Amino acid sequence: MKTPKLVVNNATFFYEKSRSESNGRYLSWEHCYKVFHDARSASRVDYDLLSLHLAFYLASWGMYRGSSFLLQKDYKVHTPVVKEILKPKYDCLFGVDCAKLREENIQNALNELTHFLLNYYAAIRQESREKKIENKVSDTLITKILMGTLGCVPAYDRFFIDGIKSQKVSTGTYNLKSLMKLVDFYEMNFELFEKTRAGLFAYDIQYPQMKLLDMGFWQIGYEIDNNKKTQA
Repeated sequence: MKTPKLVVNNATFFYEKSRSESNGRYLSWEHCYKVFHDARSASRVDYDLLSLHLAFYLASWGMYRGSSFLLQKDYKVHTPVVKEILKPKYDCLFGVDCAKLREENIQNALNELTHFLLNYYAAIRQESREKKIENKVSDTLITKILMGTLGCVPAYDRFFIDGIKSQKVSTGTYNLKSLMKLVDFYEMNFELFEKTRAGLFAYDIQYPQMKLLDMGFWQIGYEIDNNKKTQA
């Protein structure tokens, strides 16, 4: 099966599976995305509620596992991040279409927010460790936050990375070069992907384009991992 159709089939499977179980953990993305969508136009923002949603979404998606520094903090640690993300200068990133990511102002906004997240969580992580940490905060955490709150980039976790590498669509490193390869891939298969996306909704909000790629490649990577375990 050709890669575009494989991505569509796996994204659709993931979407439908997430709805097959009442209160399934993968629906946490929809809840998080919805509240951040509504907050951008709200007259009064409940930062506490948004921080709680972000924390629970991250926990649902594996970012509070055993050794995670976030386990040492309560959900309010995310409040400065929530306040930063809701600044008007980042409105352009919410649900952004892939083609728009080629624009310099969009790239600049994404780069600025990425660096804010890296610096903020690096300081928080250092507070939780006795020894000085040299390596940067993981791209997985940063991109999961960007996906959960803005839907502007895929979450570069293990399964997504395995998925895109297996199909030779992009690199497994979160950077502009990798994103542009995903943008090109979406644009080359625009009609197929948009036809599928037309039926994908989080409450009353259509899924962003990057979420379709996120689901499709994540599911491909997940199946690869399952097959390896079966054959072991």
